[in-house]
Amino acid sequence: MSNVTSCIEVAVFSPLRQTFFYLAPDPAPRPGTRVSVPFGKGKRLGVILATGPCPAGITAKLVDQVLDAEPLLPATLQKLLEFGGHYYHHAPGEVWSTALPTLLCQGHALPSLCRTVYILGAKAPRSGGELRGRRQRDLLEKFLREGTVREESLSSPERQTFRSFLKRSWVEPAEILPDFCRARTPAYHLGPDQEEAIRQLESSQGFAPFLLEGVTGSGKTEVYLQMARKFLEQGQQALFLVPEIALIPQIQERCEQRFGAEHVAVYHSGLTDRERLSVWAKAGEGQILLVIGTRSSIFVPLARPALIVVDEEHDPSYKQQTGWLYSARDLAIRRAQLERVPVVLGSATPSLETLQNARMGRFQHLHLRTRTNSGTLPRIEILPLRHRRLEGGLDPALIEACAKTLEAGSQALFFLNRRGYAPALICHDCGTAISCPRCSASLTWHQSLRRLRCHHCGYENPAPRHCPGCGSPGLLPAGAGTEQLEEHLSRRFPSVPLLRVDRDRIHTQRQLRDALSAIHSQVPAILVGTQMLGKGHHFPAVALVGIVNVDQGLYSADFRAGERLAQTVLQVAGRAGRESRPGRVILQTHVPGHPLLEHLLQGKYSDAAMHLLQEREAASLPPYTALALLRAEAHDAGKVYGFLEQAIRSAPQGMALQGPLPSLMERRAGFHRAQIWVEAPSRVTLQSQLDTWIPGLQSLPMARRVRWMVDVDPLAF
Repeated sequence: MSNVTSCIEVAVFSPLRQTFFYLAPDPAPRPGTRVSVPFGKGKRLGVILATGPCPAGITAKLVDQVLDAEPLLPATLQKLLEFGGHYYHHAPGEVWSTALPTLLCQGHALPSLCRTVYILGAKAPRSGGELRGRRQRDLLEKFLREGTVREESLSSPERQTFRSFLKRSWVEPAEILPDFCRARTPAYHLGPDQEEAIRQLESSQGFAPFLLEGVTGSGKTEVYLQMARKFLEQGQQALFLVPEIALIPQIQERCEQRFGAEHVAVYHSGLTDRERLSVWAKAGEGQILLVIGTRSSIFVPLARPALIVVDEEHDPSYKQQTGWLYSARDLAIRRAQLERVPVVLGSATPSLETLQNARMGRFQHLHLRTRTNSGTLPRIEILPLRHRRLEGGLDPALIEACAKTLEAGSQALFFLNRRGYAPALICHDCGTAISCPRCSASLTWHQSLRRLRCHHCGYENPAPRHCPGCGSPGLLPAGAGTEQLEEHLSRRFPSVPLLRVDRDRIHTQRQLRDALSAIHSQVPAILVGTQMLGKGHHFPAVALVGIVNVDQGLYSADFRAGERLAQTVLQVAGRAGRESRPGRVILQTHVPGHPLLEHLLQGKYSDAAMHLLQEREAASLPPYTALALLRAEAHDAGKVYGFLEQAIRSAPQGMALQGPLPSLMERRAGFHRAQIWVEAPSRVTLQSQLDTWIPGLQSLPMARRVRWMVDVDPLAF
């Protein structure tokens, strides 16, 4: 190792909230480079954050090994991670390990990506007639036909001939130019709103945030594709974010048809570690022009970034709920700012925070008000359930509407965001519900498996024969889940294909593709499902949507429940009437006069959103205030509350704190959970207060006896 004169600051891949200093060879490796360092009694991997003189009083050890010749991430993405770690107050090592592919965090090298292409040299023959051998003629004609050839694309026999060409100087390496693509299928006919949206998007310069609000079926994806085409045909790159893996196949298919499969790649947790690393590396080298991915793809490096799209921007799946609690949507906006590119947030039901940003002029607001393909928005109706006898959770009027829909040759979709047969088994004599021994929740009854299962921690058990409270054998299912709907509808319509789509039935991408293919091919049919069916999918034959239990979101203790209910209703309703078939949506409810439902009857999200924004403003809740949670959990509830009470006493004067308060699910997987609410009039004020408060929490006497975390801009309570 050469002379050691430089000091480096390293974020070790661990949950520790501090960085460490080591001595490195001169010249020092650049920030963003992985190193192996002595740590305790062993060695750990980490990433260099900075170089410079060591702080006074620190005796630095020598770095063990430098793993990379160049930084893994460009400077803009390193700044994004620095921002994200500070904004969400998370350990820098875990921030980096979250952003990097797993294999890189384990010390694997970047895959070899051969980017050398060859062209015919001046000494090469100019026609195959000058050569005797068939293999030589074939390879020469390949060069004449394609212009440039990569060695790794050649077969084994071709490579032997290629090497003889190299020795004779018949071929020579050429400079690599960016990949270009040409749209392979013609663009769809655009409506006036789409044309205006594209015109405004294309007129933007550098960083520009847009909210593209379009009713379901209005052609938002086509606007994304038109924008991407402009950049991809110039050899630049685009990143499309979607909230869930289930939504990737259909947008992937459209992108590959438009731009060619060789220019498109997907990035999500369903891939193997090696597949993820390959896509990550190829995108960073510019070999892939369009990356489609879920939350983690916001960290995929791009050699020539030009556009970021966040589809279904309102979806809570963009917020990480374990480890580093970042919002991919919000980091997408920050990344676009750092990369100086436009970012498009698309949704039929934008989040209230995004709507408020558009109202304040921070985002440019674009509208798609009508559906494409002659589709019309479905008619929404309320079906009161009071004093009505339900059959398998369904009102007879909804079953009759289903029968008429099937007779007309269309499909009916039943939405219920509850898996299993019933959400609980309850004793008919004493009212005891069979609860999870590890969570503050009832066990869900899965009748086909004859088992009770907790959907929060995974605990499961056969159903007891007698009530654990009173010993009665009268245990009955309470409420309805998708399995019960399937059973009842199968009996009622035995000759009609019935497709159930939920996480109990669909486990792999292939199963999902097969289910979606069956939905498109079987008319008439009945579809039963959870949120896997409720958003983003194009089902042209669906004419009826039945939302079985709309009351779940009306009286939740979560202040975001009304917003999510409105979004869910309109997103699910949007599956109906998407082409020539008129759509009808029926909401089953026990509270038909609820103000939010009356707003939803008009089918306009803007009315419901304004109603909800007024409620939030009156209650001083986001987006009118900034919010963070200090969460803590432990097997001993006393330790949880002891830590949170110490945290409150250590808070700087003037912080607005509420708590300690139990979490909405007070016990989960055996851990008692509680939290402190931190409120501030703005994000700037909130961050200033957290900067002062959070570092001192580590030294509290109870800090090491609980698991604690900070959740900035929380979505789950």
